[in-house]
Amino acid sequence: MNKQTTLIVIAMMLGILVGYACNSLSESPAAAKEIASYFAMVTDIFLRLIKMIIAPLIFSTLVAGMAGMGDAGTVGRIGGKAVGWFLMASLGSLSIGLVFANLLQPGAHLNVPLPDAAASAGLKTSALNLKDFLTHVFPRNFFEAMANNEILQILVFSVFFGLALGSLRDTKARSLAHSIEEVVPVMLKVTDYVMRFAPIGVFAAVANVITTQGLGVLVVYGKFMGSFYITLAVLWAALIGAGFLVLKKDVFRLVKTVRDPMLLGFSTASSESAYPRVMEQLEKFGVKDRVIGFVLPLGYSFNLDGSMIYTTFASLFIAQAYNVPLSIEQQIIMLLVLMVSSKGIAGVPRSSLVVVAAVLPMFNLPEAGVLLIMGIDHFLDMGRTATNVLGNAIATAVVAKSEGAIGPATEEEEEEDALPEGAVAVSPVSAE
Repeated sequence: MNKQTTLIVIAMMLGILVGYACNSLSESPAAAKEIASYFAMVTDIFLRLIKMIIAPLIFSTLVAGMAGMGDAGTVGRIGGKAVGWFLMASLGSLSIGLVFANLLQPGAHLNVPLPDAAASAGLKTSALNLKDFLTHVFPRNFFEAMANNEILQILVFSVFFGLALGSLRDTKARSLAHSIEEVVPVMLKVTDYVMRFAPIGVFAAVANVITTQGLGVLVVYGKFMGSFYITLAVLWAALIGAGFLVLKKDVFRLVKTVRDPMLLGFSTASSESAYPRVMEQLEKFGVKDRVIGFVLPLGYSFNLDGSMIYTTFASLFIAQAYNVPLSIEQQIIMLLVLMVSSKGIAGVPRSSLVVVAAVLPMFNLPEAGVLLIMGIDHFLDMGRTATNVLGNAIATAVVAKSEGAIGPATEEEEEEDALPEGAVAVSPVSAE
């Protein structure tokens, strides 16, 4: 492990220990919640720093990449390949979740009594609406989209802007094209500075959850969590296997290359925190900037493999917990409904839970069933976030390979691979 990875692992362990101590020594749950609020403040500051750089980073890298593609035909071809991969990965993720929820039966024998019909989980399931989602994709105001970190809206504007800039870069917009291209390394340097605070953010995030929930929550829901992580392991193997068909042995080098952003996403349960590092590591792997800048933001909106496997797994867990049997036909219909509804969830708070809560009533399951898993949702979110990172990294590399847009690894990665066993490589993010 390099220095950054080591520091994050240490921060996670310290977060568990400190959180357990705070939970044990607190006089009451209210006191524990008060202590946890200070950890939450630190986590919020770190995530705010991340969100600060997301919009300008996406805009600059995407426009610079689009301007270098040259024509709309190239954009359409790359976009078509990306969406095709996303759809196959989505169907595979949902199917694996359905199969393993039936095999492992994580909710069996809980025999939870059905709640009152008026009970609600308090989630805004009205946010899950195809008409509103399609309208929301297109920005009313570019600066509003930037301010709100609306990735898909930024993507739409950047595509138009990048195509226009590409058509004029050799005539009327040469200096503007060069200026935007020069913004990219500046934003990557800003990312470098922000990511040095990652271990602190990780420590605070873990300590916050353990202080309020205690270690007991991990024991009570141990079977469900264990079953879910076994299912995630199968999905990882499937994603890596699919990547192997295109990337061959390089897929294992890719997994090694993106282990840092995966660990960061796992420990913070935030895909946004990992985004800048995924871009950096894919570039080290050899993927061309123009493909990274286009496919990766698209993936963050449409290729949430971890979130999708969670929606099927959680839905069937709730059905099993309430002892409500679902036929194979109903489960297949549920899979198809989740396949469609999960495509618009990127900008919805607690998006996976929102999808589950919205779909449950369609199968005579209580929406309040999500309350059964809310207490451990953070620990589940950690796994599905790391899976989202892996899925998008493989998708981007596969599309780049099909476009001949993967070059040799950067010198830095080659030097790291060449280190003797036990040596520690220092990444740019963690360099002193």
